Amino acid sequence: MTRVHETVLSFTYPSERRARVVAAALGPEVGEIDDARSSATVDREGDAVRVRVLADDLVALRAGVNSWSRLVSVAEGVGAGRD
Repeated sequence: MTRVHETVLSFTYPSERRARVVAAALGPEVGEIDDARSSATVDREGDAVRVRVLADDLVALRAGVNSWSRLVSVAEGVGAGRD
């Protein structure tokens, strides 16, 4: 089934290394927290990390955005000591 709703969350970091650490922390979650109504992908380009959330409906999209925003926040906190 094609997901009809989409948003892209973009996070820019002071360095490519920092973005790489955050993206690596998020990587294992891709596919693991997907459900029947939403999914997400994570990619990094230079100093930016992008999370693309796809969903069947707006409620699922909001839930996905909230979940991935929290995961990014945790990944930023965990990786802070590595800079």
